Amino acid sequence: MNIFDQVEERTIQMAVEKMVAVAARGSDDALMKVVSIVEKITTNEYWSGVIRSAREKFQAGHPGAKLAMRFLRDINPNVRSKVLRNFIVKEGLIAPNKRHRILKKEGFYPPSLLVISPTMRCNLKCYGCYAGNYTKDQDLPFEVFDRIIREGKELGIFFYVISGGEPFFYPGIMDIFQKHNDCCFQVYTNGTLLDDEMCARIVELGNIWPCISVEGFEKETDERRGKGTFKRITQAMESLNKRNGLFGFSLTVTRKNAEFVMSDEFIDEWVNRGCFLGWVFIYIPIGRTPDVNLMPTPEQRRMVGKRVRYFRSTRPIFIADFWNDGDYVDGCIAGARKYLHINCHGDVEPCVFAHFAVDNIKNKSLKEAINSPFFQKIKSKQPFNKDHRLPCMIIDNPEILREVVEKTGAHPTHPGAETLVTTLAEDLDAYARAMREQIRKEDEAEKAVVNLTQ
Repeated sequence: MNIFDQVEERTIQMAVEKMVAVAARGSDDALMKVVSIVEKITTNEYWSGVIRSAREKFQAGHPGAKLAMRFLRDINPNVRSKVLRNFIVKEGLIAPNKRHRILKKEGFYPPSLLVISPTMRCNLKCYGCYAGNYTKDQDLPFEVFDRIIREGKELGIFFYVISGGEPFFYPGIMDIFQKHNDCCFQVYTNGTLLDDEMCARIVELGNIWPCISVEGFEKETDERRGKGTFKRITQAMESLNKRNGLFGFSLTVTRKNAEFVMSDEFIDEWVNRGCFLGWVFIYIPIGRTPDVNLMPTPEQRRMVGKRVRYFRSTRPIFIADFWNDGDYVDGCIAGARKYLHINCHGDVEPCVFAHFAVDNIKNKSLKEAINSPFFQKIKSKQPFNKDHRLPCMIIDNPEILREVVEKTGAHPTHPGAETLVTTLAEDLDAYARAMREQIRKEDEAEKAVVNLTQ
């Protein structure tokens, strides 16, 4: 970081922290003033839009205002400081300018986040999961993991999502978080390794946001993951919550559980346990024994999108929907447009669900991987669809995935990954057609209602 960046970052950081201190001691009106000021000093168009939308919702009495005040007044000071410095200031206000300078100088715009799976091993042995097929010698070497983040920071990337496998099963994971304390790490975890001591360290470091995987209540969880798992998950949340840590949940929606996990009762469970955020994914037929019949139907998928928006407008929690929120980010964000995935072998994949690669980070720099012909081809096709409700190149536009894999010679990164472009191709094409038809029907019905009211 040059001297100009250091001065700019420190100045903005001091201003933001001072404004936050004022808002935390004051009323909701004070919070609105702070948000308005931050909106004015934000030079990145995307972040400016996010902040403007937040301000408008807060002024309308949105539950998000309650969540914001909880963060400002109640969150552990270590966590609040790291979120402000690393996420708000570095990622939200400073990094976009750095990435724009790279675009102007080198001709490419770096992604804003990286997803890294340092291990595919796990301490659980859930039915149908492939984690048991991996061994310790297949983990991403610590020095490679460390180098990825160092090179990422040079490109203005300060937000990292850690997946797996079970990330906390990776030796040295906390050393990575501590060494790169100028970054924020959102960690997808099964939660069972988060004992009281680990939770204390997570909150002490402040730059770690665990998102604990949930799939049901005690009966459903213990049936698949093992007796006592639900209790360990809820104990982890309790430990994080009593320390005022920042944490959330993640869930995968299937054809079998869609209505259940989108019920008020289910979402309220995690809100009441202190979750700040939640991530909603839909089942994609990848990994061991992929099954297209587990994919939510088009009707269910649209229901999930509507329910997530409902929860966002009625609950003090931020819930993101990986597929149904495509219209907020102009379609697919994979292939280094906004993010990419590096697996435990070092393969650089376009996203965590598209298990194909051309490059390996062990023999390429991050900059080279970002600019690979594979990713260039993907980005040349984005957005894949004018309707951003159909953003994905796996399930909404599967012909795109087949084309870029064929044209670039991308190879599957684990046994069976190729089924997306071979044996499952017909099923995925049929699903994409059904999804388009579902949206067409909804749009026609909406137009009919509008015409009747005019």
